[in-house]
Amino acid sequence: MRVVSGIQPTGNLHLGNYLGAIRNWVTMQDAHPGQCLFFLADLHAITLFQDPASLTASTREMAAALMASGIDPAKSILFNQARVPEHAQLAWILSCTARIGWLNRMTQFKEKSGKDREGASIGLYTYPVLQAADVLLYKATHVPVGDDQKQHLELARDIATKFNNDFAVELFPLPEPIIPAAAPRIRSLRDGSAKMSKSDPSDMSRINLNDDADSIAAKIRKAKTDPAPLPDTLAELAERPEARNLVDIYASLSGETPDAVLARFAGQGFGAFKPALAELTVETIAPIGAKFRALLAQPEVVDAALAAGGEAARAIAAPVLAEVQAAVGFLR
Repeated sequence: MRVVSGIQPTGNLHLGNYLGAIRNWVTMQDAHPGQCLFFLADLHAITLFQDPASLTASTREMAAALMASGIDPAKSILFNQARVPEHAQLAWILSCTARIGWLNRMTQFKEKSGKDREGASIGLYTYPVLQAADVLLYKATHVPVGDDQKQHLELARDIATKFNNDFAVELFPLPEPIIPAAAPRIRSLRDGSAKMSKSDPSDMSRINLNDDADSIAAKIRKAKTDPAPLPDTLAELAERPEARNLVDIYASLSGETPDAVLARFAGQGFGAFKPALAELTVETIAPIGAKFRALLAQPEVVDAALAAGGEAARAIAAPVLAEVQAAVGFLR
């Protein structure tokens, strides 16, 4: 089993990232030591313009946040994508395998380019092929995906199948999705209809992994709610998205079901529930923030981890790229 997953190094990691992805990454690395590769997708980041100095800083900060959250470079291969040029080399070969019709069906390009499709970068259009290369370069067997990435993994499988068929090889395995069981989509603390996002202009909309205890408690205290008490059943929260969001956060942090949380707090208002949620959130997230700040005070430790991870990743990637080049017929 080989697991590969990446995250763009732009913006702060937040509670939604932790509960929806990173906590599962830690579980996978502990279950499969040495077989998980996690990368900072700096090549993907520049599909939209990034200030160079900011990209350097945010890549280091994202690596520190992952390490503080439990990603252990001794158990996983942690690196930034640009350290492994084989990603871009394989992406070009696979872009000659992928079909324009396939990319035209990718919904995220339509969403990210908006009304200015003609002004979008070519990289933004073709980045699903780079995503396929990210996975296939390591002959990944499993890829953690959320609902918004299922289409991209299907494209990677289509590209792998066509490459194998075109060149009569069994080079790329078809990666299987890992879909976390019952992972809630954590919503904004200011708007229950929107997901918690690192791109939201309001910092009060999210719990950042580098927030200290006072900031976490303040954000929970000021989170949008309604005046009604908590009900007995989850069905009664169907029209109360902000209340449902806070219950989901509590359940995810405590390891309970939302129904179990409601059974304990039913009939109580948010004046009682929010302090309990704040205490639980601080207990989980504040230690991550402390480790994060300690790592940023030692940037050489983070840089050394990424350099070692890059070397380990290249040791796997280079032979696979050589296989691909031989299959295509390149003289080397």
